[in-house]
Amino acid sequence: MAIWSSLARSAQVSAQFNAFFRNPVVLNATKNALVQQSRSMSGHGPKMFTITPSRFQWHKFKDLFHYYIMVGLIPVLGVVMYANIFVGPATLTEIPEGYEPKHWEYHKHPISRFIARYILKNPQEDYEKMLHHLYEEKEKSEMLALEQKIRDKMAERQDYQAYYYRPVIGKYHRVSKEAADYLESIRGD
Repeated sequence: MAIWSSLARSAQVSAQFNAFFRNPVVLNATKNALVQQSRSMSGHGPKMFTITPSRFQWHKFKDLFHYYIMVGLIPVLGVVMYANIFVGPATLTEIPEGYEPKHWEYHKHPISRFIARYILKNPQEDYEKMLHHLYEEKEKSEMLALEQKIRDKMAERQDYQAYYYRPVIGKYHRVSKEAADYLESIRGD
């Protein structure tokens, strides 16, 4: 296979070389013989078969693009047209006494009402979650400030009983003193 491609290249080089010294008609015939293949069938004479690169990826992309347009865009446009033509925007009316509107009822367009009701979170819940988060952060900062104040007092007085202070219980101190005295009496002077 490599021999044929090298022969084709050498034929192209010789054809270009002959272009300077020979007739241009011969050059075109040589170039066409290398680029195109001739086929004769049913007596219709030679037909030229042009070698072109594959367009498979381009056709595949167009097919998939049209498919997803049909699957995605057309149903969405259908829903939007239905919502705008048959449902329409909301109108302002008086709120009945004792009725508290839901959070999605404040939106005008039916699609935005659907999104607010079934997809997005309730803004009141988000607000209360944020308030709780702020409360927790405030409590943390107050605790850190109090701990820092305690550390400053401990550093200032240097004898303050802190949260890491463990008072010694007399019973254990007495037992360890008796054990030390016994060991000393055994050992002697």
